[in-house]
Amino acid sequence: MKPFLLLGTRAEDVPADEEYRLFLRFTGLSPDELVRVRMEGGPFNASDPIEKKSPAQRRVEAEIAALLDEVVARDFPFFGACYGVGTLGAHQGAAIDGTYREPISVIEVDKTGAGHDDPLLAGLPDRFAAFVGHKEAISALPVTATLLVRGEACPVQMFRVGRNVYATQFHPECDVEGISTRVRAYADYGYFGADELELTLAAVRRLPVVHTGSILRAFVERYAR
Repeated sequence: MKPFLLLGTRAEDVPADEEYRLFLRFTGLSPDELVRVRMEGGPFNASDPIEKKSPAQRRVEAEIAALLDEVVARDFPFFGACYGVGTLGAHQGAAIDGTYREPISVIEVDKTGAGHDDPLLAGLPDRFAAFVGHKEAISALPVTATLLVRGEACPVQMFRVGRNVYATQFHPECDVEGISTRVRAYADYGYFGADELELTLAAVRRLPVVHTGSILRAFVERYAR
């Protein structure tokens, strides 16, 4: 089998390494089957003003945009989680801003009609719990994209471009320990107040998240070759 490629933008070793372990776990792939490339920079926001973007962010965005040119043109299998929504959305001309930002927590999201028919969501209930936490989101989805999962506070939670290019706003790669590691690692990055660490750690435990990892496994099973 040809290996899958994981492009990671986390610069911090602890959350980056745990993220890789979680992708291995939920995809069912071995380290030889999931090759990791650390792009060394995040967390980034696609909607940041250009003058506020670091050289590392501009480099990463340019590299991902060039990759997406080919991915979308070929309709090549791609899955972007969290920052992937911003990169794929920006590539397709989506409006991305802070209108639908969400605090770090667990929410319930719903499959759309198209989501019911999508193979990556087969077997998932109509409503399921997911980890979220983002400063920006898509406020207007381009006509090239198909909405698969929606949320009440943030409408665009998962979409597809073509038949094989996917992105999620929520975190299908996380379990409660993984999201808690990120909460601690990014406590000073403006996702929550300086005195809200314990409240945020409690928020990611408010509902059990049991279904989202299967989306990654379904992606691998569908596109392994």
